Amino acid sequence: MGERGNSMKGALALGLVVVAVVAVAAVAGQTQSASAQPAAGSLVGTGATFPFPLISKWIPAVDNALGLKITYTATGSGAGIAQITARTVDFGASDAPLSPDQLAACKSCVVIPWALAGMSVPYNLPGLGGRLRLSGPVLVNIYLGKISNWNDPAVKKLNPKLNLPDKKITPVYRSDGSGSTYAFTDYLSVVSAQWKSKVGRNTSVNFPVGTGARGSSGVAGVVKSTEGALTYVDAAYSVQNKFQFALIQNRAGRFTTPGIRGVTQAVSQLPKKITNLSQLKIVDPPKSAGKLAYPISTFTYVIVPTNSGDKAVDLRKWVYWAVTQGQKFGPPLFFVPLPASVKGFDYREIKKIQSGS
Repeated sequence: MGERGNSMKGALALGLVVVAVVAVAAVAGQTQSASAQPAAGSLVGTGATFPFPLISKWIPAVDNALGLKITYTATGSGAGIAQITARTVDFGASDAPLSPDQLAACKSCVVIPWALAGMSVPYNLPGLGGRLRLSGPVLVNIYLGKISNWNDPAVKKLNPKLNLPDKKITPVYRSDGSGSTYAFTDYLSVVSAQWKSKVGRNTSVNFPVGTGARGSSGVAGVVKSTEGALTYVDAAYSVQNKFQFALIQNRAGRFTTPGIRGVTQAVSQLPKKITNLSQLKIVDPPKSAGKLAYPISTFTYVIVPTNSGDKAVDLRKWVYWAVTQGQKFGPPLFFVPLPASVKGFDYREIKKIQSGS
């Protein structure tokens, strides 16, 4: 075999080297190709505490569906508006639509309703013997300080069968800028001219009486530790904290809860086509909305710059997913899927989120 054997061995060795080089090159090419692909997007947002239970469900789900990494901090609507205006985050969230001045300061931002729920009124009254009933006028007078005891005649008239204690009422309110405060004071302003003129509706107001706390978790904590207290917070927080919350009288005279049916009826009379946010009036709906219509229902909003640079594509994907696929996560948390007319408005606003020039 001599020279021929050596030649064959050499050719075989050379062939193996060539194969190895080709394989290495192929792997290197694949690695280079993979590294050239854009990494999964990441977005940072802050703001409203009201939708935080729902956003907490959305974050892992959108990561699984789209590979988007979302970081969200529930700092309150006021902080959300301030930080997106300053562009220190990619998106903000607020339970209140922006005022004309806030919208101008945000410099080309879109405000998109992305969740819908009711504002519950939880209370700490052990041994009551049933569910507390409250009306708009009674809530107004509690927060004005005109009704200060749980066995007040006005409260007893609504609750003749309950064991109302001779105990001080401690109204609890948000001390930080809050869309929950906006929704609650909006309702109080609708049902009371005195409240509207004396206190008004805003994300932060000067409450005449009561105890302040920061965030939904803050007011929930005060109610939990204070017998005789009541507050306003989204239904999901009441459910999570195992609070009993009041039945609220609507314009049909019925006492209703911020459940799915109550909020769904509250939005039943929205226009078939929404062209601006001023049309989203669902507070204290008319009798024709339905017997179960809940009077303190509210939208909550995401705020995004129309010029979002290299974040625009991911922001469009994120918000579109939230108002479509994300809605199925809502009902267990008392969030109602958005009506078709509202989603139609959202789609048009989402298209305005661009990378800019």
